Amino acid sequence: MAKYKDGWKEMRRFCVSTLKNFGMGKKSLEKRTSEEAGYLCSEFKSTEGSPIDPHDIIFRAVGNIICSLTFGDRFEYTDETFLRLMHLVETIMTGLTIIMPQILSGVSWLSYLPGPHRKVQKDFDEFSIMMQDFVNKHKKTRDPTDPRDFTDAFLDKIEKDQGNPESCFREQNFRCIIFDLFVAGTETTAFTILWGLLYLVLHPEVQKRVQEEIDTVIGKVKSPTMEDQPNMSYTSAVIHEIQRYADIAPVVFPYYTTKDTEVGNFVIPKDTTVFNHLSAALKDETMWEKPHEFYPEHFLDANGQFVKREAFLPFSAGRHACPGEQLAKMELFIFMTSLLQHFSFCVPENCPKPKEERVYALTVCPSAFQICAIPR
Repeated sequence: MAKYKDGWKEMRRFCVSTLKNFGMGKKSLEKRTSEEAGYLCSEFKSTEGSPIDPHDIIFRAVGNIICSLTFGDRFEYTDETFLRLMHLVETIMTGLTIIMPQILSGVSWLSYLPGPHRKVQKDFDEFSIMMQDFVNKHKKTRDPTDPRDFTDAFLDKIEKDQGNPESCFREQNFRCIIFDLFVAGTETTAFTILWGLLYLVLHPEVQKRVQEEIDTVIGKVKSPTMEDQPNMSYTSAVIHEIQRYADIAPVVFPYYTTKDTEVGNFVIPKDTTVFNHLSAALKDETMWEKPHEFYPEHFLDANGQFVKREAFLPFSAGRHACPGEQLAKMELFIFMTSLLQHFSFCVPENCPKPKEERVYALTVCPSAFQICAIPR
């Protein structure tokens, strides 16, 4: 939500470069994601094929990737601090959805009235206290010559910018940045995987075909790696179609024009608030053969090879495009292929098929559903 001139450009550059330094796009983070996929599969295995709601398990697995980047380590899925952290991220996002109109209106006097914004503030204050605890622990153990994670790198930057009154690197901003990373790096990927499991349960023929490709290219023992992806056209097409059809961020955060801007035959005046409606691209009836159906063939050519599509913009575009796009793509591939390598997912016996009901917030999640994970 920061304005382009308020240190946003410098902060984004720092975040992208720092995340890359700590593994984004590198084998080291891919290995950590593969290990987390192993823990995730163990959790599903422990259910012994009983009906479960996969929401919490998926959230914890994806959340641990962000934890390893920001705090240098993962958490056990039963760790109370970790569970509280994940809960706060979700409840704050739910609360922000409710109060978004007043945030955008900028009417400050509303903050003095009772309402849901009070709950959001209380939750964010608790989140900030938790972040401060992590910061304090890092201060005691960090080596300025050898940063271990994003927190260490941010503290180093604060130290280097001491005495610069215009620096945006302050501990208060750290808490906001970490919240951004958790929201952008956890909720979006977790919701996409949840939609993926739902679609594969509703389309067992697609699930079976993905598993056949996994068995052929990877086998049933070796852990999936990003090196396998170019040889898995159908699996890649299915993951892309999950992102397109789920459309979890129909409208992204607002931008505003810094000058008069011409788009097509329209002129948008300077200082106009602009919302990117990504659904307009992902469900464009002139760009997709079956825009309102789950159809992996959208991303396959006549020879069954994977093809990119111009209207595929789930990560937005331009200066505000998701800086974690590369990370998200890697997580989606490794988590989805690992799960389908070890399990077949189905509707619980004697239960109706789950519905594709969309729960709208800042991001769109599926309504609660239950599935069974049957070991292969």
